[in-house]
Amino acid sequence: MTAPERGIPDNEEVAYLTPMQVEFQIFRQLPPAAPQMQTFHVEAEPGTTILDCLLEIKWQQDGSLAFRKNCRNTICGSCAMRINGRAALACQQHVGEELRDHQPITIAPLGNLPVVKDLIVDMTEFWQNLAQVDPYVSTQSRQIPEREFLQSPEERDQLGQAGNCILCGACYSDCNAREINPHFVGPHALAKANRLTSDSRDDQQVERLQQQDSLAGVWGCTRCLNCNAVCPMGVAPLDQITQIKQKILSSYGERSPLLAASRAIRHRKTLVELVRSGGWIDERRFGLQVVGHQGRDLAGLLSLAPLGLRMIRRGKFPFRFKASTGTSEVRRLIDAVRQQLHTQGNRETPVED
Repeated sequence: MTAPERGIPDNEEVAYLTPMQVEFQIFRQLPPAAPQMQTFHVEAEPGTTILDCLLEIKWQQDGSLAFRKNCRNTICGSCAMRINGRAALACQQHVGEELRDHQPITIAPLGNLPVVKDLIVDMTEFWQNLAQVDPYVSTQSRQIPEREFLQSPEERDQLGQAGNCILCGACYSDCNAREINPHFVGPHALAKANRLTSDSRDDQQVERLQQQDSLAGVWGCTRCLNCNAVCPMGVAPLDQITQIKQKILSSYGERSPLLAASRAIRHRKTLVELVRSGGWIDERRFGLQVVGHQGRDLAGLLSLAPLGLRMIRRGKFPFRFKASTGTSEVRRLIDAVRQQLHTQGNRETPVED
């Protein structure tokens, strides 16, 4: 493909095709040996893909370099790796754009997964977490028709964005929540789960929402936005997670026992109420209301005791609370949002922070 075909102006074509000496620092490891970075030099054009450079290194310099590849067309997701510190597809990234941000170009395996060799990681946990959300349309309670289930164009449009996921592992690699919470299923799984909760053919949507109403599900997300930033297909996993949260909140009535029993939902409702009343969070009330459930959760209260004692001992326990300046403005903003939601026919729902 020529530079103009890639959308590059004619006056930039010469620079786009000018070869240059590019330095790569590549992560090398064969466990249990310790990892190390190895330096390679490749003559490449700015429009050369990172994958083509890796192939050049493997074919011409070091045949032992290990990495995955397949389609070379941003379809299969096999060549996902960390390029200059962020997850990306090697077949999608070009030398020129990577050199603008980093010199030399560093290549490392995906994060949050054990290394098999060099840039190859063991994806077992990735697939196991995906399996936890049962990522297939369920029609068990229906009588199978003689013809296929039909959808309207409007129903199909609801599946487009999440359906673009190629399961490359980029979002999983850079997920902060997965790094600290081994039970969190990951943004890839939750994006698939949201696709199914929006699928008119699925008959287990309520059960799916209940399954994700936990810290292992949507409430384990830290909203760091890394998954949205690195997704090569525009799936925006954080947006998918947010949609599931909204569906969960909308499915619980204000007097539902499920609502009262859910610490995650108490967390969101209490956070909004405390910010509304004081401009910021009163940490003393927050712990008692969320973890202690206003004294009704004895185990939760006892779990706070060690932290409280450490804070008191180190002089960090907030014995007083002073409302922030601008509290009245924050309160008006929250009330305005709630009124707008009420006008649209929704119940009062905590706004996404």
